[in-house]
Amino acid sequence: MNYADIKVADVANGTGVRVSLFVSGCRHHCKGCFNPQAWDFQYGNQYCKEAEDKIMEELEKPYVEGLTLLGGEPLEPENQKGLVELVEKVKQRFPNKTIWCYTGYDFEKDVLGNMCENLEETNKLLKCIDVIVDGKFEEENKKVGLRFRGSTNQRIIDVPESIKNKKAVLFTLDK
Repeated sequence: MNYADIKVADVANGTGVRVSLFVSGCRHHCKGCFNPQAWDFQYGNQYCKEAEDKIMEELEKPYVEGLTLLGGEPLEPENQKGLVELVEKVKQRFPNKTIWCYTGYDFEKDVLGNMCENLEETNKLLKCIDVIVDGKFEEENKKVGLRFRGSTNQRIIDVPESIKNKKAVLFTLDK
């Protein structure tokens, strides 16, 4: 797995100050995407121990609320394989920090449906992810000022509650 960037003090992609890992590779190719260079699976740097160490070191800081996965597309099957070990380590070492994931995939249809049934990595990831922002970015539904989303079709989903209820349960930003 390659990654495009690691941001160590991100306040735009989830609640609080976060460490954000922008993975490379995306098949959605959304019109108006803010990060089209990351569509290429070979873009950026090879994810390695040094990148993981940097993420873990930044997560040690008490003011950092958690980790955000975005890209590119974290839930592309190739990227899921590369992310499972990271999110499991983060949850084990920092159980009170949250993990957010941005995906262009639809949570019920693609993630709970297809991916959970066909990719063992998806189930492992979902055990560690607290919040998913789902849905492709739709330029025609872009609205400046949306919190943690680019377009109005995207949803902020509480993953543990959704797994319990077997359907998408929206995340409450006032938590």
